[in-house]
Amino acid sequence: MTKTIQSITNPKLRLEVLTADEVRRIHDATLYMIEKVGVRFPSKRALEIWEAHGAEVDHQTKIVRAKPHLIEEALKQAPPAYMLAARDPQQDLPLDGNHVFVGTDGCGVEVIDIYTGQRRTSCLNDVRDIARIADATPEIAFHWVPLSAQDKPPHTRGLHEIKVIWENSTKHVQTESIYNEREARAAMEIAALIAGGKEELRKRPVLSLMQCSTPPLGHDGGSLDAALVAAEFGVPTGFMTMASCLTTGPATLAGNLVVGNAEVIAATALLQLAYPGAPVFYAAAQTASDLRTGAYTGGGPEDFLLAAAGGVLADFYNIPISMGSFATGAKEPNWQAGIENSLSTFMASITMCDMLLGVGFLYGSRIWSYAQMMMDCEIFNIVHKMMQGIVVDEETLALETIAAVGPGGNFLAQKHTKRHMRNLFLPEFLDRRPYGEWETKRDDARDWALAKARRILAEHQPDPLDPKLSAELDRIIESLERVPV
Repeated sequence: MTKTIQSITNPKLRLEVLTADEVRRIHDATLYMIEKVGVRFPSKRALEIWEAHGAEVDHQTKIVRAKPHLIEEALKQAPPAYMLAARDPQQDLPLDGNHVFVGTDGCGVEVIDIYTGQRRTSCLNDVRDIARIADATPEIAFHWVPLSAQDKPPHTRGLHEIKVIWENSTKHVQTESIYNEREARAAMEIAALIAGGKEELRKRPVLSLMQCSTPPLGHDGGSLDAALVAAEFGVPTGFMTMASCLTTGPATLAGNLVVGNAEVIAATALLQLAYPGAPVFYAAAQTASDLRTGAYTGGGPEDFLLAAAGGVLADFYNIPISMGSFATGAKEPNWQAGIENSLSTFMASITMCDMLLGVGFLYGSRIWSYAQMMMDCEIFNIVHKMMQGIVVDEETLALETIAAVGPGGNFLAQKHTKRHMRNLFLPEFLDRRPYGEWETKRDDARDWALAKARRILAEHQPDPLDPKLSAELDRIIESLERVPV
């Protein structure tokens, strides 16, 4: 199996979704909201950290108001670049502003069974199977724990999930399923064993944590405590806003950005106040609520613009970003999924978001689809090719070759053609067959994508985790399960 990971790097395409002046206005508005309105931090430890650094803290409402200089000085402590380490060092991921890596999406609760095609509740074996397929798929650079292992106890579910991924893949693991301090400390102990010790974990973080905010202008207490534990151990941590126009954010895109930005940078500043220099990342999956129902959409022009804007804001703060992409609102792999996932991925890629999440999900990150997983990888391949732009030099202008062929000829037999033909995009799932063949067979991309996923699951054998190490991870999880919640 190849250890190659595909990423977008050194792009030729560029996009200006926000001017420098507009970014500054959003930043200034964000600082105003944090100072005058405040952000809710329902964590005793978080409130104590804010208070120790001079912020105004209301212990009854849990709302923190901080002066602009406190936020700005704290953010300056965040490292602009670092590495997400993998169990196999060949698959380490540099978050340096010049790579776009793709991962699975996280925390889904249902799966379309890979064999029966029936929708059902997710379990730990689904996490295992997705990890095994992703391990063999070069487009997928890292794992965001894709599904909730609902057959495991809630207070150790997140630990079971990361363990089974490490047992079935050598790539980096990121999770949003660690919700409190006790679980976070167990996760750090597990990650340290995978890395080879606590100091090695600090040097080579094989785990990263994602925590979701609670918009508008709020956070979850357990998630804050877990994030502080991760920062203590030098494990990269990000806060994701999912502020939604109309409901948890203003109807306007600029206002939505202010709400989400306040949530993200306030929490990021907290980590820097507690542990200056801790690796952090910006995270966003902002959207618009549906005008008919108020529901989360999972796609649409607002999502695409907000995704690009998120990348610009992360660049302004000079920290990496994890951006919600793919994760269509469609109920099955269809034209809607293709439109939403293509445009969301392109807009996030063209602003060079370091990490893109969402591969494999339908219905706004609720239902996992193996066919969609494979088709999303093809979408990323298309965007990857587009981002390379057009190379113009003596070789690519092909003047001698054009002259040799002349009027009325063709280029098939030319050496220049043989040198460059494999640079042209060759799809796996786009249907370019003659109409008659399609009319006879009536199969399509969904059939081919599902067949590929089944084939990988049947044939791919990932590099195993040492059985003694697996047993030690089991011991840590079981010890936590024996303690009353």
